Amino acid sequence: MGISESFVAHLIELRTRLLHVAVALLLVFICLFPWASDLYALLAQPLLAKLPKGGQMIATDVTTPFFVPLKVAMMAALLIALPYILYHVWRFVAPGLYAHEKRLVVPLIVASTLLFFCGMAFAYLAVFPVVFGFITASAPEGVAVMTDIDKYLSFVLGMFVAFGVTFQVPVAVVLLVRMGIVGVEKLREIRSYVIVGAFVLGAIFTPPDVVSQFMLAIPLWLLYEAGIVVASWMVKGKTKPT
Repeated sequence: MGISESFVAHLIELRTRLLHVAVALLLVFICLFPWASDLYALLAQPLLAKLPKGGQMIATDVTTPFFVPLKVAMMAALLIALPYILYHVWRFVAPGLYAHEKRLVVPLIVASTLLFFCGMAFAYLAVFPVVFGFITASAPEGVAVMTDIDKYLSFVLGMFVAFGVTFQVPVAVVLLVRMGIVGVEKLREIRSYVIVGAFVLGAIFTPPDVVSQFMLAIPLWLLYEAGIVVASWMVKGKTKPT
C-alpha cells in the first residue's frame, strides 16, 4: 500500500471513529434531555443547601433557563460516553504503538479517567459544601445571595476541571519516571517545593478561606506521594532480574 493510500485509509478510519463517537454522544444526550432541569438541580444542590431559607438562584438572561440545563445535559452525556470515546481513541492509535507501549497506555488511560471522575466527585461532595458555606456566610448583612445560574455553571465547571486535573498528578509522576525525564529520588528531593506549589494552587483556585485551600492542597500532595510509590514499584519491577 502506497503512502497516499495509507493516508486515505487512516482518514477513513478516523472518520468512522468520529462518527461512532458523535452518534454515541447524541444518543446519550437525547436520553438525558427530558431530565436536563433535574440534572441542573442536582448540580446546584450544594449551593442551594447553603442558601438561607427561601433563597434561590436567578437567571439574568432571557435564554439561560433553557440553555444552561441543556449545557449540563451535554456535559453529563460527555461524561457518560467518555469510556466509549476513549475506547475508539484507543482503537485508532493502537495499531501504531509497540507492544510495551500498549501495556503502558491502557492502564494509564483507565487510571486517568477514574482519577478525573474522583476529582469531580471530591469537589462536588466535599469541597462545594465548604466553599458555598463560606461564601454565603461571608455575605454582608442585608445582601441576598442569589447567584446567576449561568455564572454558577461556569464556576462549577472550573472547579471540576481544577480538581480533575489535580487528581492526574499520580499519572503525570508515573509518566515522567517511565519516560526517564526524572528519577524517583529527584521526585523525593523536590517534595518540599511540590508542597509549597500545592498550597499556592489551592490559594489560586479556591475561595480565600483556609479550609478550601487545604482541601485542594492536601489531596494534591498526597496524590504526588502516591505517584512516587507507584513509580518506585514500576522501577523496581523493571530492574528486577529475570
